[in-house]
Amino acid sequence: MLWPGTLIGAGAGFFIASIPGAMLGALLGQALDRRLQLHSWAHLLERLGARPVLRNDELLFLLLGRLAKSGGRVVDKHIEQARLEMRQLDMQPSAQKRAIAAFNRGKSGSDSLRGYLRRLKVQPHAAEGVLRACWRMILADGRVAPQERELIVLWGSWLGWTRQQVLLLGGEHDTQRKPLATRGGTYQQSLTLLGVTATCEPAHIKRAYRRLLSRHHPDKVAGTGASPAQVREATEKTRELHHAYALIRERRGF
Repeated sequence: MLWPGTLIGAGAGFFIASIPGAMLGALLGQALDRRLQLHSWAHLLERLGARPVLRNDELLFLLLGRLAKSGGRVVDKHIEQARLEMRQLDMQPSAQKRAIAAFNRGKSGSDSLRGYLRRLKVQPHAAEGVLRACWRMILADGRVAPQERELIVLWGSWLGWTRQQVLLLGGEHDTQRKPLATRGGTYQQSLTLLGVTATCEPAHIKRAYRRLLSRHHPDKVAGTGASPAQVREATEKTRELHHAYALIRERRGF
């Protein structure tokens, strides 16, 4: 991670008092970085007044704006989803104005987001909430464009998530959008597929689901040199697991 205060302090200290000065300057600069939460040069410029510092809710809508625009153009479905996110967060008018401004700012694609997301990495629940909201925006128009998928995978890596974890999270949201009538299998068949019973605790069901996904995920299968047919079979198996877990969650209410 790039700590601007630390680098500046080390450079100034070296200029004044060689190596001992650089060490002292780096320590003082690091303390300043932590106090002001300076994770990148972009953060330093914001602190110096080049741009206002983004709050977490503004960062969320900046990400949503970037995703909405990444497919080429923002459509009505994207706008509707952004408004829905505002309602779910119970935003007051002043907060809504900031969110709209951040969404439009995100469409420009001019912000460096790595530092912001790495700062959010130490807040696991907030990081997961951001990724879930991003998946909802991606799926708002009913499709997942390759550039959208790669963006959220990149952002997930900055938040400390693996590619597989990010994609599995997207699979959960994709199955939740489909009505029960369109999902394959019954409740009992779903339990059997996951190797659990109706009396199992939610945590046990979730562990079984993730264990099976890890075993059958097409990315993992492809990495073993499997044939295209085997990868397609793994993809179908993964889809069935998504559907089964979503159905169980909806029936059990967790």
